[in-house]
Amino acid sequence: MTKKKLRCAVYTRKSTEEGLEQDFNSLDAQREACEAYIKSQQHEGWNLIEKQYNDGGFSGGNLERPALKDLFNDIKNNKIDIVVVYKVDRLTRSLLDFAKIVELFDSHNASFVSVTQNFNTTTSMGRLTLNILLSFAQFEREVTGERIRDKIAASKKKGMWMGGRVPIGYTIQNKKLIIDKPNAEKVIKIFYKYLELKSVPKLKDYLTEHNIKSNTDRNFEKGQLYHILENKVYIGKTVHKGNTYEGEHSKIIEEDIFNSVQNLLLENSTECQDKKSSNSILVGKIFDDNGNRMSPSHSKTRNKKYRYYVSQAITKFNKEKAGTISKLPAEEIEKFVTSELKFYFSDMSKIQPYISDLPIEDQNQIIKILKENTIFYEKYVQNLLLKVTISKNWIEIILSRNKIKEFLYKLINLNIEQIEDANSNIEIKKNVKITTGNTKGCKVLIIPKDGKIEKCINDKLIKVIVRSFYWHKLLITGKAKNTKDIQKFENLKDNSYIKQVLNLRFLSPKIIESILSGSQPQNLTISKLFKIKTLNWQEQEQILLG
Repeated sequence: MTKKKLRCAVYTRKSTEEGLEQDFNSLDAQREACEAYIKSQQHEGWNLIEKQYNDGGFSGGNLERPALKDLFNDIKNNKIDIVVVYKVDRLTRSLLDFAKIVELFDSHNASFVSVTQNFNTTTSMGRLTLNILLSFAQFEREVTGERIRDKIAASKKKGMWMGGRVPIGYTIQNKKLIIDKPNAEKVIKIFYKYLELKSVPKLKDYLTEHNIKSNTDRNFEKGQLYHILENKVYIGKTVHKGNTYEGEHSKIIEEDIFNSVQNLLLENSTECQDKKSSNSILVGKIFDDNGNRMSPSHSKTRNKKYRYYVSQAITKFNKEKAGTISKLPAEEIEKFVTSELKFYFSDMSKIQPYISDLPIEDQNQIIKILKENTIFYEKYVQNLLLKVTISKNWIEIILSRNKIKEFLYKLINLNIEQIEDANSNIEIKKNVKITTGNTKGCKVLIIPKDGKIEKCINDKLIKVIVRSFYWHKLLITGKAKNTKDIQKFENLKDNSYIKQVLNLRFLSPKIIESILSGSQPQNLTISKLFKIKTLNWQEQEQILLG
């Protein structure tokens, strides 16, 4: 009986374009190995098709590759029976993408073979082994990404320019920022003219009238001007994740001028808030979960006024920097915060420590006022609050112990000369769900009735747990003799970090399960995991899970 002829296609990929200009490059080497393997299987009816599928300079992290798309089309048209690659990660490094590829292959009766790893997706064991292999390939890619981010952070600390959009006033030479004099003069004009006009809209009109344009020969927009006026690169600094470092480049603006501009921007922002915030009791106190202050705003529909709090990342045209919630109705969040304050002051066990030094008569009078009044808290919201942070799944309210005590004493017209607990604050964190409602597409708060915590997958916690198991396995199998070997293998600077991660291997299974399922407390962090010293699982669970 003659074997059925199987049409075999070879797919090759290389992440970078380096070396592709050579007569014999990495793609050629991959293809040569695959062709030799196909030839060895001729007795099974394998035949190489002439068409080539080569992706040079494309990452395996996604499926946006021209040759790969062409390959998929030919599989869909039933032109290919077997796809042969040198290694699994040449096809993809993503487990999710691999699942999609296998599904495509199965639906068109195509098989997948790796030459160097001897895998075949036509068997269940082959699929299992490939899934395990790709899990490690994806882990390797993520670890590589972490190393790149660490390298960028270290370079930023040294003041090096690490790429991105070049600020107007500068040009790039040998990977360094060099002053571009014609455009640098425009930047200087923008800073000094803003101090003179004291208004970004007026500054925009001035630049347009005098035909002063950006380096792309377009009129300046307000968002662009805000970005220029707030950019520390012009005083010779670099910024990375909120930290400022001395840059290698020369400054265009003197620091005193820059500081004057920042003060004026803040002053104008405050004045603008005051005009909008006569009824906004959270003005100056409310932030999104990316650290942006949320400013009062309003709109009118059919003569009815709607109030909102809007992230300044949106108002300053930096939408990508906004948190998970960028806009929400003012009345909703104000009611929520006021309600939480009323609930806090209704708990006498929390109030008693603040008034315990007073005579019994005064204590009773304060308690009586707290029980009888239902709306007076709104007057004191601004004074009691330090900060309110809004996220899609939680709201955090921070109160000042000083202000609480001062508030309680003022209820009976007492003043406090000296307040204790000067640096101590109270955090109230509530799990909520904020979803789209009918108020013109804005966000509305919905408090879960059952009080259950929503699942929240924390990738950082999962990664550190995976690392603890992976590094522990390296030691058990002898691939690493000690933590120094792991440090060298992972190219890490801090050996103590490795020891801390390895200790997580002995966490309670209940804690590990909660992290993997996303049901852990939302305030659980890696630093809290590292602080656990006990090996008793019950004690661990009590500390971390409550």
